[in-house]
Amino acid sequence: MRVFVTGATGFIGHALVRALRERGWDITALVRSPDSAEARAVAALGATLARGDVTDPASMRAPMTGADAVIHNAGVYEMGGNAAARARMTAVNVEGTRQLLALAQALTIPKVVYVSTAFYFGESAGQPRDETWVRPSPPLSHYEATKTEAHDIALGFQRQGLPLVIACPVAVIGAGDHAGLGHFARFYVRGWLPPIVFGDGTLSFVHVEDVGEALARCVERGRTGETYLLSGGQRTLREVFAHWQTTPGGAKRIWWWMPKWLAVPYCALAEPVQRLLGLPVLFSADLARAGYMDLQYSGAKAERDLGLHFRDPDRAWLDTLDAERAVLAAPRSH
Repeated sequence: MRVFVTGATGFIGHALVRALRERGWDITALVRSPDSAEARAVAALGATLARGDVTDPASMRAPMTGADAVIHNAGVYEMGGNAAARARMTAVNVEGTRQLLALAQALTIPKVVYVSTAFYFGESAGQPRDETWVRPSPPLSHYEATKTEAHDIALGFQRQGLPLVIACPVAVIGAGDHAGLGHFARFYVRGWLPPIVFGDGTLSFVHVEDVGEALARCVERGRTGETYLLSGGQRTLREVFAHWQTTPGGAKRIWWWMPKWLAVPYCALAEPVQRLLGLPVLFSADLARAGYMDLQYSGAKAERDLGLHFRDPDRAWLDTLDAERAVLAAPRSH
């Protein structure tokens, strides 16, 4: 099996390449910078690197030609991005998806998997939903808007007959996650957590290794024309923090959960300050709004059709915290 993969250097990408290589498949990974540390790590897993970019179809044609399957996992995720970051999200998430799927169609690739997101379905109105749910409200961030547009593009290619499976992970967790909760998890295992936090939402979670396995099974067993939510179940953010606090770490007591009416403008004011100081934008209005969302989605269809079982959120978080502690304890190379 020859598989062409985009987004291999990212958080999900490493888990995906490992799952594919465990099957003995030949992997060609599209990377912008083959000499980067992230690309070298992918090569160390046994993938062949091809220099290119999803926004440049000419760079993808040769390495994609003759592939038995294509997995399009490339995407830009950023909350609170500036104008340049928003433009990059549009270019990669929307136009990159359009370009890649059009090329896969032109090359008559036998199986294509597109990695979308559960954000496509929007808020779930208080209970777990499945793939038939239609979002009741517009996107709340530029990331959500671009992935929604890209998902609609993918549905259009499905209707045109492209043998395409769409996978929609929910909140993906695991060691090395650079989304908001990933940063907070690393704060916690290092013995510190802010005593004032925000967020009163309910999220579904899935472990990154389970996502990698599910995407490999989308190639093997996924039914073309179908969409699969990848979810191990849901927890409130308060339940997540309480679960962390049963394990070794910092801040066993949270003094105050900031209400949404204060958290959103507070984080909006924090965005330019973080940029001014040269820091990554961790606290943003986008992140604050996401912290109050209701995103409850079931992975039952994926488990049934793909023949797998997602670990539940409690187990997924314990595995994530254990892995972060292992990273913290590992000797650093010089």
